[in-house]
Amino acid sequence: MTEPGRVPKILLIDSNVYFSKRLSDALKREGFEVLSSTQPAFALTTLEYDTPTAVVCATNMREMGALEIAKIIHADPRNASLPIIALGDGSQRALMEAFQAGCDDYIDRQRQPAVIATHIRNIIVSKAEGFQPTQMLAQADTSLSGSLSHHDLPGVLQMLGQARQTGALHINAAATDAVLFFDAGTITHAECGSLFGDEAVIHIVKSCIHGGAGVYKFVYGATSAQHTVLRSATDLMLDAMREYDESANHLVNDITANDNLADSNLRDLRVRESILPDKNLPNETLTPEHSMEEKLPDHNLADHNLADHNLADHNLADKEAL
Repeated sequence: MTEPGRVPKILLIDSNVYFSKRLSDALKREGFEVLSSTQPAFALTTLEYDTPTAVVCATNMREMGALEIAKIIHADPRNASLPIIALGDGSQRALMEAFQAGCDDYIDRQRQPAVIATHIRNIIVSKAEGFQPTQMLAQADTSLSGSLSHHDLPGVLQMLGQARQTGALHINAAATDAVLFFDAGTITHAECGSLFGDEAVIHIVKSCIHGGAGVYKFVYGATSAQHTVLRSATDLMLDAMREYDESANHLVNDITANDNLADSNLRDLRVRESILPDKNLPNETLTPEHSMEEKLPDHNLADHNLADHNLADHNLADKEAL
């Protein structure tokens, strides 16, 4: 925190000397004193005797970047509240990683130095007034948003909690249309349809487990006068995952039971088909006696033919005698 009457100082850590010079000049025009360093380890030693108003550090440093520095600085109780602002490539993944590491804000370094400097000033002013940053992304509504197919909801909740953010997280996924309010990283109020409080949080997490189609949007600084969530976010997420697993197990058991019933019915059908006669066969084959009679040789007809043959031989013999 800057003392009254003292010029606020920024500790700028970046290995790109040209970029660092341009950003330093822009920060000075915003009224800051700037201490620049290309060596993260040396920059950390300056905290022992000259604590800045904020630390601005690149994420792509070879030795250590903003993600590592944030953990080191905040591990010291004397600097636990020191704002750390990360400079990165502006991707959504890098933004999430920065917050999970404990950075207070994240800025796309590809923006103009003057824009970055103004952003840093707004962050420090908001921090001094007791509010969380309101300009994390270069979006018109100054909100953090993303797709639940890329970032699972439990991960987003953990990130906002670790970063101690204050605001409203709006969620729209299939039939789930909900909002969760955070106060310094703690979920204080939740609404989803007719549900609210702890029950709403569990339902929201269950509906959005394993990603899927849906979006989220976090609006910084939004607050709610209601305080309906009584348990911690971790406990509620564990309950939601346990209920989700139980529902999945019941579904698997129901499917297995239906498959077993279908197999049993199929076996019964095959047994009945093996007992009943084949309706496609001719009617004659259904009478065993008739079939036996057709298969037996006609002995009378054979005897008659034999008699005719003997008579023919006799007549032939008489002709030869004459």
